[in-house]
Amino acid sequence: MKTKSVYVAIIMALMSTGALSAQLKTEKFKVFGNCSMCETRIEKAAKSVEGVSFADWNKETKMMDVSFDSVKTDVHKVHMAIANAGHDTEMHRANDDVYNALPACCRYDRADIPMHAPGRSGF
Repeated sequence: MKTKSVYVAIIMALMSTGALSAQLKTEKFKVFGNCSMCETRIEKAAKSVEGVSFADWNKETKMMDVSFDSVKTDVHKVHMAIANAGHDTEMHRANDDVYNALPACCRYDRADIPMHAPGRSGF
């Protein structure tokens, strides 16, 4: 009987450890872009971040939905990956050289984006 209790305790400990190893979090934020090529690039950049399981950008609303394992990454890293691909986010501005290398149809008017928005870097 004592052995059975030990096995149950071990199994429960292992199950709780597994439950803590994956903490799914979903975030929604604005990403600037124009077209379906932007959509592909933005989503690919987000999905390149380890721990991201879902990324969907809507070109009409400019809103990004992303789900990720918060044990493996955070929303800041997702914003950075997107900015490194040439697209400004609410949190980070893309490097000018990377932005200027985007196809012409993907370049949006950056003058409409607040240059010193709270939480934004790279400005």
